[in-house]
Parts: sequence; C-alpha cells; structure tokens
Amino acid sequence: MRKAFASIAWLTAVAGGVVPWFIDDSSLSIVALSAWGIFLAAALISLFVHRSGSRIVLPLLFIAAVASAASALVANPPLTDGGRALRDALLLAVQALLSVALFVAARRRLRADSRAVIGDGLIVGLGSWTVLWVVLLQPTLGAAGNPTSSTVLPGITLGVLSVVLFLVATALFADTRPTPAVGFGATAVLLLVAAEILRLVDERPDVVLARPVLMAPLLGACFMTAALLLHPSSRVLLDPSRRRRTPVLMTRLIGTTASMVAPIILLALTDPVDRGDRVVRAVSVTILAIAVMARVVQSVRSNARTQAHLRHNAQTDPLTGLPNRTAMIDLVADAMQDAWGTPRQPTVLFIDVDRFKTINDSLGHSAGDDVLLEVARRLVAAVPGHSSVGRISGDEFVVLDPTTESATQAAVLAEHTLDSLREPLNLRQGDMFVSASIGVAMALRHLNLTADEVLRHADTAMYRAKAAGRNCIAMFDDSMVEKVTQRLDIETALYRALEKNELRLVHQPIIDTSLNMVVGFEALMRWDRGSNGVVSPAEFIPIAEETGTIVPLGTWALLDALMQLREWIDSGACSAETTISVNVSARQLHDPTFVAVVTDALAKSGLPAERLWLEVTESVMISEPTQALTALRQLTSVGVRVAVDDFGTGYSSLSILQRFPIQRVKIDRAFVQGLSEEVGSQTLVRTIIAMAAALGADVVAEGVETAGQLAVLESLSCHKAQGYLISHPVSASDVPSVIVALEERTSWDS
Repeated sequence: MRKAFASIAWLTAVAGGVVPWFIDDSSLSIVALSAWGIFLAAALISLFVHRSGSRIVLPLLFIAAVASAASALVANPPLTDGGRALRDALLLAVQALLSVALFVAARRRLRADSRAVIGDGLIVGLGSWTVLWVVLLQPTLGAAGNPTSSTVLPGITLGVLSVVLFLVATALFADTRPTPAVGFGATAVLLLVAAEILRLVDERPDVVLARPVLMAPLLGACFMTAALLLHPSSRVLLDPSRRRRTPVLMTRLIGTTASMVAPIILLALTDPVDRGDRVVRAVSVTILAIAVMARVVQSVRSNARTQAHLRHNAQTDPLTGLPNRTAMIDLVADAMQDAWGTPRQPTVLFIDVDRFKTINDSLGHSAGDDVLLEVARRLVAAVPGHSSVGRISGDEFVVLDPTTESATQAAVLAEHTLDSLREPLNLRQGDMFVSASIGVAMALRHLNLTADEVLRHADTAMYRAKAAGRNCIAMFDDSMVEKVTQRLDIETALYRALEKNELRLVHQPIIDTSLNMVVGFEALMRWDRGSNGVVSPAEFIPIAEETGTIVPLGTWALLDALMQLREWIDSGACSAETTISVNVSARQLHDPTFVAVVTDALAKSGLPAERLWLEVTESVMISEPTQALTALRQLTSVGVRVAVDDFGTGYSSLSILQRFPIQRVKIDRAFVQGLSEEVGSQTLVRTIIAMAAALGADVVAEGVETAGQLAVLESLSCHKAQGYLISHPVSASDVPSVIVALEERTSWDS
C-alpha cells in the first residue's frame, strides 16, 4: 500500500506540473473543481491512512481554502474596487499563512547548521525583495492614481513574499535529507509565489495576462499539495530530518550569489523614478550588503571554529578527553627542546592496564570504557600539575613529566602513579581492582633521541614489566633494545623459514621398558638459520604462537612427521605399531581448518589415525576449553589419540581433564629429576600415575636422564619413558640405527 500511494502521489505531481498549463477558459472551472476534489481526498487519506495528524492536514486545508477564495476572484475579472481589495487581502493572507507554516517547518527540521542556513536564506529574501520592488511594486505605485489606497496591500504582500522566499531558501539550503513530501511542498510554495508574481505583473498597465495563465500556477500548487498529502512521507513532514551525505554547498553558493548579483545588475540598468524609489533602493541595497557582510563574518568564524574543532579532535582521545598519541609526541618533543642546556631530563611513563581484555570480554565494552575513564581520572589526579597525561591507544596511557632531573625522581613518579591504581575503582558495575605495568624512559642529555624513540623506549620497558609478572615498574636500559631487536629479527625471519628450508624435525624415541622396544617417537622442531646460527625452540616457538606463524609451521610439521613414520615402517626400521607424537598449540586448535589439516595429512601418509598422538599442554584446556574440546573430540572420533604434555606444570583441574578425551599423561621432567633422591617427588609421581589410571590413560615420563630415575619409574608401574638416558633427539636418517641400538640394549646402568 505504501508503494501504491507513493506512485499515486508522483502521478498527481506530474499532472499538476502539466495539466494546468494546457487549459482554456472553457475548461478552467472543471479543472479547478477537480484539483480541489483531489486535494480533499488526499487530505482524508493523509489524515486517516498515513496518520499524518491534524497539525499537518488542517493548516494545509485552511491555506487551501483561503487560496481557493482568492483564486475564484482572480478567475472572474473584472473586479470592483471592493472585490480587488478582498482579493488582495486574501492573497496577502495566503502568503502570511505560508510564512507561518514555513517558519514552523523550518524550525523543526533545521539542524545545527541553522544559523548559516538562515543567513543564506536572508540574502535570498533581501535580493528577491529588491528585484520585486524594481520590477513589480514600484511600477504599480507609479501607475496608481491613489497609491496609499490601491497599492498598500500588494506592497505588504511583496514584503511577505520575500519572507516566503527566504524561508523556502532555508529549506532548500539546509543540510537535512529531503523527503518527497518536502519536495512537493516546496514546489507548491514556489508555484504560489509564481502565481502572486504573475498577478502583480498583470496589474501593470502595459501587461495583460489571460485567466488560464494566472490560474495555472495556483492549480499546480493545489495538485502539488495533494501529492504532498498522498505521499507516505507526509507523516514525518515536520520531524527533524537526517543529515544529507553530501551538503548542498553548491546550491547555496549559486543561490546566494545570484541573489546578490541580480539586484546589483538590475539597479545598474534602471534609473530611480523618484526620490522615494531612490530611498527604497538605497535602503534595500544597504541592508543586503549588511546581510552579506554578516554572513561572510559568520562563515569565517564558523570555519575557524571548525578548524579548531578538527585540530582538537585530531589530538584528543574521544573517550577520555586526554591528549592522544600525536599530541603526546608533540608534548614530549617540546619538553625535550625546552630541557636542552638545563639539568632537566624529561621522564615518560608508559602505562598498560593489566588483563584489560578480560574485563572487556567478561563485562562488556561499556564496563571497559568505565575502567579507562576512572584510570584516566586517577592518573590525572596522581601526577603533578606540570605533568601531562595522554591515552595513546586501547588500555595504554602515557605520563610526561618535563621537570625530572634524575632516575630517582623518575622512579618516585612511577611508584606514585602505580600506587594511585591500588585502590578499587568505583564503577557502575561495582568495585573493581585493576593493576598496571609501567615502563619508564628518560630523555637523557647525552643521547640524541627523538620524542618517538623516547616513547618507544618506555613501551619496551613496559613489556619488561609485563614479563616480570605485571603490576610493577621497569626502567629502560640498553639491553632491552637488543632483546627487542633480536625478537623482531626472529619474528621477521620466521615468516620465510619454511620457504628457505631452514626448519627440520628431530625425533626422540619413546621406549617401553617392559617390552624393551621403541614404541614411538616425539617429533620436535629445530631451526637452523645457517650463518645466523641455530635458534632455540624455547625462543622461536612462543613467538610463532603469538604471531600465528605456528599454524603453517604446525601443518608442515604434522605432515612431515607422518610421512617420515610411513617411510620407517615401509623400510622395516620400526614396527607397524610405532606411533608419532606431534605438539599442538592453542593457535592451531583455534584454526577452523585444523581438523581438516590433520585428516588430510593422515590420508596423504596412508597411516591409521591410531598411529598419531597429538600432545597438548594444560594451558590449552584452560584457555578457550570449549573450542579446543570440540576440535579434539572430532579428531578422537576418527582414531587420533590425545596426550597431555608437561603434566603438573599448569593449573588444570581434574574436572577439566575429565572432560577432555585424554588417553595419555606425560609426566614433566621437573618431577622426574628428583625421583632417585627425593621422597616427595616419588609421592607426586605416584599420585599422577594413579590419577592417569583413574582416567583410563597410560603414562610416559619425560626427561629421564639417569638409570636410578628409570628404576624408580618402573617400580611405580610407569614403563614408558623418554629422555637423554634413552636417546637425544636424532635426525630422521639416524632413527633406524637408534632403534636397533635401543632394542639390543640389555641394561641402562651404563
């Protein structure tokens, strides 16, 4: 129905724009009655179907009624003096009512740009008045025998007409998004203005216009008003409108320029008729010039305010109102420049709220914003008045003290700042404790540092504080740069390590002492950078996990390990029951393609799924347990087996372990090392073995280095082990000879 009425409204508007201009005297009355009937029907539809409300429909009905009465007089000349006065009074009433209606509509629809729009509209109105005076009103005054009695109403009407044009201009120039109803209404108003202008032209003694010409714009206005009421958007005609995507700057520029230029050209081409004409022209042009000057001044001031606002936004954090990163770098640079040649060494504190992501994830971003606002308030209150506090990103803040002269003063400032966050934060969600890690860097006099470098040094120190356990302070020193540089080098080289064939797998045997045979291998990744040396797994594996590089590395390692086991089995180097263990990180389990990667690798190697052990740490089961559980259950359903690596070093509970499809527990080397000397270690290992038995899982001991450790493990019913006593990790080519040597060995005492 909405689309149907919209289509009818457009058809009515098209009819109003075409039909009235092709009528003659004989059909004038019929078209006028038809237009009035369509208007009444549209008013009823708008009132009862669109629910536009009486505040829109009734004023339009009243204006239309007055306009119709005036139209009847226009359509039936000649008129007596009384009839002419009544006609002029009715037309003046139409324009006055239009002015009031347009004023109300403009006031409700204009947004924050109303002052500029009204200024431009005023220029249009004043320019229109000047043109109308010279072209219409002044010639009429000169022709009238008694100007005071016969031309006072047309003169007032022209003044009101200028106001109408002013209000129409404000509607057209506004940066609000127009609706079809607004367009129909503006067109109707302009047609009424055109009708009044034609009527005033007809009053001139040298011009005679036919009745259909005089009536055409009036009838068109009636059709356009009917289209306004028929369109569904009439319901929101007076509601505040949304802003246009593209402001109508060019329309405003052309309109205001034309309103300034047209009167000037007209006044230059015509001479004043008398003294009164000269006075009106001078006053009109003066007022127009004042309006233009005021608008220029307003535009300049507005542009200056806009520029200041943009600069403020570009250098201010929108949440806290503190300086942002750009502003803080400028402040640090200014402080360093001011400190040149003085004992001062400005201090920068880089502050990071600990575990802020947990707050956002658990309580929501609204609570996170409240935390940041309160932290910002605490920091501003804690530092001296000459210091600056900024928020440079996320949960990271920076404090600048330009007056410090020693590391002791910098440390005291950092301690005081950290102490300010120890009290609970009073939030809408309740009291909350937060901590922060603070990195401290000074703009030392003997170093030629930039502001960005000082900020980066403080950031580096902050990460040292994070690594030290959080909720603490770290002072920057040169060794941190070396570590950061080294980490960046490893991170960058790791992306190309696979392409350069720098990675390889080594394999550590797992033996079953009760059978005296090798039952499996654990595949371990090694990285040899050639001339750049060998990188320890303890160094590059955490970086790979943090950056996500572990996903492609893990995919390669999985396929390579399975293909190697396939080769050993096919060559007879090991039995068909031998297994391969591959470590899996949390990042890999979060990868939605991980299950497909594992099944694809098994398919390519042709090995049964039971030959593959996936080793996960306890931390994987703590962080994102649901996601890890889903992936592991899918894999165990096809036969892949799961082992808990480094058991006992994490924080997992028995309830979490029980949920996971665990088939093997690997005892960490930290518990194995003291087995032969410490009773406590034996008790812990015995407990782990009993727990594994309760879970239905077998046990493998890691890090076995002495025969005594192996003997105690056997006495505790742990018969599977790996470690340096048995064999170091060896290359794939050495595995066959290692298997033979291990299975021929009769004793572990030597």
